[in-house]
Amino acid sequence: MSNTIFYFAYGSNMSSARLQARVGSARNIGVGRLMGHCLEFHMLSRIDGSAECDAYAKECVADVVHGVLFRLDARELPVLDRYEGRGIAYERVMLEIECPDGGRVYAHTYRALRAESGVLPFDGYKAHVLNGAREHGLPAAYWAHLESVPVVRDGDAARRARELAIYD
Repeated sequence: MSNTIFYFAYGSNMSSARLQARVGSARNIGVGRLMGHCLEFHMLSRIDGSAECDAYAKECVADVVHGVLFRLDARELPVLDRYEGRGIAYERVMLEIECPDGGRVYAHTYRALRAESGVLPFDGYKAHVLNGAREHGLPAAYWAHLESVPVVRDGDAARRARELAIYD
């Protein structure tokens, strides 16, 4: 790759299959932690009205969002911006990510522009998040937290099938 950047995924894009279907140059380089943030399913999808993930900044430095660091071609960042609804649903920010060896890198990631309480993620969206967490071996306690998030079944069976077809 010519000009590469780091991207930190913490939601559905943790799934390599999902992210690479969107941005073909994305390559997993390891797990990471975003300190002082917590994971919330409170970003209202502009497409279907369900909840999506947000790395929500908190005052307490002990709060942490686990996720995956990817390297991708910088020329594909506008493509990822479109998928993430940059400027409409999310803002793209550069944040410091802690690596397992204690090192730190600055990576692009997305944060919700607004939070919406009382919405639930679709089961297919949560499946992407869980597949990514499993694929990259996120900590068991974090996995349990993700598992505990209630969902609503996507009423559009064709959309659900399309979403999950990448795992077949």
